[in-house]
Amino acid sequence: MEAIILSKEQFNSLTASIEEIKTKIDHQNKKPQEVFVDNQEFLLLMKISKRTAQTWRDEGKISFSQVGNKIYYKLNDVEDLLKKHYVKSFNPKTFNSNRNLKDSMTQFNSNNNSSSNLIKSKEV
Repeated sequence: MEAIILSKEQFNSLTASIEEIKTKIDHQNKKPQEVFVDNQEFLLLMKISKRTAQTWRDEGKISFSQVGNKIYYKLNDVEDLLKKHYVKSFNPKTFNSNRNLKDSMTQFNSNNNSSSNLIKSKEV
């Protein structure tokens, strides 16, 4: 094994560089800061009107911050809104056959209720 001799100045420079690299790595590993978008960016992102955004705020669908007349939304809240209203894809064939089955059951139940009403009216 070969020994390397450094002057005090070189050693301090090396440790400062290592600390700088460590700081950068720590900064990258930190949780990303919350990102806010203003109302105009929100409208463009969601492709909605000002009135729709106002309705969503009034109905509590989206959280927001207001500073004076300026409105801001957390990007995480926008993502949560989309996740909350996410509709999973389905197989149309299965969906239609289940729908037909449900319609048939509804029709069967309504037919049975009407015939039981006839029986009750005959008993009276």
